Amino acid sequence: MTNQMILASVIFISTYGLIISGKISDMVAAFMGAILMLLLGMTNQELAINAIDFNTIGLLIGMMIIVNITKRTGVFQYISILLAKKARGNAWMIMVFLGIFTAVASAILDNVTTVLLVVPVTLAITETLEITPIPFLMLEILLSNIGGTASLIGDPPNIMIGSSNNLGFMDFIFNLGPIVIIIFIVTMIIYYFLYGKKLKVDPKLAQKILSFDEKKAISDKKLLLKSLLILFLTISGFIVHQFLQLEAATIAISGAMLLLLISGVEPETILQEIEWSTIFFFAGLFILVGALDHLGIIELIAKWVLNCTKGDIAMTALMILWVSAFASSFINNIPYVATMIPLIQTLGRLTDMNITPIWWALALGACLGGNGTLVGASANVIVAGIAEKDNNSIGFLNYMLLGMPMMVISMILSSIYIYVRYLK
Repeated sequence: MTNQMILASVIFISTYGLIISGKISDMVAAFMGAILMLLLGMTNQELAINAIDFNTIGLLIGMMIIVNITKRTGVFQYISILLAKKARGNAWMIMVFLGIFTAVASAILDNVTTVLLVVPVTLAITETLEITPIPFLMLEILLSNIGGTASLIGDPPNIMIGSSNNLGFMDFIFNLGPIVIIIFIVTMIIYYFLYGKKLKVDPKLAQKILSFDEKKAISDKKLLLKSLLILFLTISGFIVHQFLQLEAATIAISGAMLLLLISGVEPETILQEIEWSTIFFFAGLFILVGALDHLGIIELIAKWVLNCTKGDIAMTALMILWVSAFASSFINNIPYVATMIPLIQTLGRLTDMNITPIWWALALGACLGGNGTLVGASANVIVAGIAEKDNNSIGFLNYMLLGMPMMVISMILSSIYIYVRYLK
């Protein structure tokens, strides 16, 4: 390795260390690393801009606008309260219904948005029933990551993988949907044996749930109809975007602009609610990884991986799956996937290997690996933060005692699935 390669690697690893430590903003850490790469001549401005995946950025911004307008109607709270009432105060059934809603919404919207909407309602329900919310919240973390794995827009790693490889919405549903359903079912069965019979509710308190009026949650019926229409059209657009030869970002931005046009909501207000720190975090990561790719570091790592696996597709895919799972458990899966994408692309370029199974292995490992610890995925951190503010600490070790075994089980199932479907 040249001196420049060594220095770039030090900057990259140091940036990762800052991101993991949480001592400064992820976005600031990523951009500090990116700017150092520019200032020290390891990349230039043109290469840096070209390294940014604007399809990922556009898709994120478009969906953030649509969801931020839709949530103003109260529809998500309406659904959560309605499900709790359908369960008639039975704690286990409430957990099941909220779990199903979390998994499905995480695939249709995204897992971070879903937990932001579901967790406050969960806390209100468990407070009414006078039971601990911790098992509910831990299940919602697990299922938000499991559900988000199934679709292109469900989890940021999938957005990045899909954008860099021209994989569409239906590609993810078709290839990852079956194993996600299996993992969901297995998770609920295990959870039943762990908590199903332990959750006892006073019948008088259960009746209180029936007094909740879900209709009061709907604050704007006209906006609700408009939002649901645009959301339906946007999801439909994702399903056929490859046939239309349009990028997913084009569909998302089109839906967002149309909803802004007909909703009557001030654009300035909505733009203030976009998670710009997340957007710039992605941009900084893309520049960082682009610099490593430009210097040839990614190719060196790819050659090392090929040397370890001797070019065997099955061994490579399973190695990527398990390494991704454990890496994503302890470092946020977004920067990890940003690094792995050019690595896998280089593997494909260096060999005649069909790398398609490796992309699905990466998606499963990164998204489901996020369930291993409380810092594995953005949704986990958000749920823990909301719970802490409500004086309900989940605890890193307490969560890992559940999350790590569940993650390992999901990896075993994923390994079998990957091998049988793509490698046998």
